[in-house]
Parts: sequence; structure tokens; C-alpha cells
Amino acid sequence: MTQTDDTQAALSYTSYLALDEVLQAQRPRSDEHDELLFIVIHQVYELWFKQILHEAEFLQANLEAGNTAHAIRTLRRILTVLKVIVAQLDVLETMTPSQFTSFRARLDASSGFQSAQFRELEAVLGRRDERVFAHYPEGGEQRARIAAAMARPSVFDSFLKYLANSGYAVDRDRDVTRPVAPSAELQAVLLKVYQDDGGASVVAECLVDLDEGMQEWRYRHVKMVERTIGDKTGTGGSSGATYLRTTLFQPMFPDLWAVRSKL
Repeated sequence: MTQTDDTQAALSYTSYLALDEVLQAQRPRSDEHDELLFIVIHQVYELWFKQILHEAEFLQANLEAGNTAHAIRTLRRILTVLKVIVAQLDVLETMTPSQFTSFRARLDASSGFQSAQFRELEAVLGRRDERVFAHYPEGGEQRARIAAAMARPSVFDSFLKYLANSGYAVDRDRDVTRPVAPSAELQAVLLKVYQDDGGASVVAECLVDLDEGMQEWRYRHVKMVERTIGDKTGTGGSSGATYLRTTLFQPMFPDLWAVRSKL
């Protein structure tokens, strides 16, 4: 038997998926039945955030290379993952407020606001807000990843490059460290994109779907928090639902929404 055969024989479902590590990563801090569900749901969120970040990097590369079909397929995969993430809230909402309260104090300072991957995802999509650094110490890897995402072109910047390479008159000199602001000039270009009704318009619609999916996630998240703890202070001292409400209905790609009134 060759060394390759030995390696293949040694590889199993458990070892390939590192299930020993994964299934031992849930460490409840109480004996309450529902704490395991809370941990599993949030760990699965983080795995999906990791996958979306992976797909977003691939999406940007394909947009900038002008690969319309690959960009559309990647966007549709991200959208499907987002739907799964939103659907997971249905599982979390099977836990009643009293069941959550039974172990909530054990969470100490931990809070969903500390999800560095979600903050990185927001930055990849175009959010530029240094207030998010309050949860991450200077010099830390998580802060560095978020800062790096804020300093490089966002998904929307890659879309603009895609449009420019497709022959549309798009400004190539946008400061990528600044948030995307509505632009009448860009909306005129997007109107032409939709009128041409080609591959670029399909990509644009998929980006609208992505933006809507993120907004749906935010809405379902805030409603889940409201039904679980109402307006109580969130874990880790956050303002909980009060803050989350301020994030609602803020599009990542405002021009793609503004142009709709002109179509």
C-alpha cells in the first residue's frame, strides 16, 4: 500500500470535519437545558459568517475580472446562506424569555456586538464606522481584520469597477475608505444599466437582493431581541434592542434603491 493510500485510509468523516474539536466547542456555563441551543445557534452563525466572507472575496475577484456568470452564481449562494441565517432565528425563538433569563447572567460581558466576523462583513459590504472598534482592543487580530476591510474596496466598489470595465461611465476615483453616499451621476449610469437589460442589470438586482437580505436579517434580529428581553440592557452592557432599531432600513447600496423610482 502506498503512502497516499495510507493517508486516504486514515482519513475519516470525523477527522476530515474535525468533529472531535467542533463537538467539544460547546461549553455551557450552567445546567440549564436551553443554554446549549443558544451556544449552538451562535456558533453556527459564526460559521456562516465565515462562509459569506469567503464568498464575498470570491465575488469581488469575479466582479473586478468581469466574470458576470460567476459573480451572479456567487451572489445567489450568499443570498441562500443569508436565508438560512434568518431562518435559524425561528429555532432560537422557540426559547422563551424565562428560559433565556435562566442562564443569561452567565454570559457576563459577552455580547453579539462583539462578533468581529459580522463587523468585518459589514465593512466588506461598505460600512465605514470606526465606532465599531470600541469592542476590540488595539493591536488585536479582530480589530486589524475589520480595519483592513474598511481600508480596501468594498463589494460595491468592485461592482463599480465591473461597470467601468463593461463600458459604463463610472467614476474610478472614489475614496474607498469613505461610506457610499447617494450620487445622482451614478444613478444616471445605473438607469442606463437597467435600460440595457444585460448581465450588468442582473448583477445589480442580485446586489439589491443582498442588501434586502441584510436588512431582513437586521429586522428579524431586533424582533427576536425584543420578544426575548424587551428593552432591557443587552448582554455586555449594550443598549440591546434600542441600538438595533437604529440599524434598520439603512441600505448598503443606496443608489441601487434610489434609481428604482426612475425605472
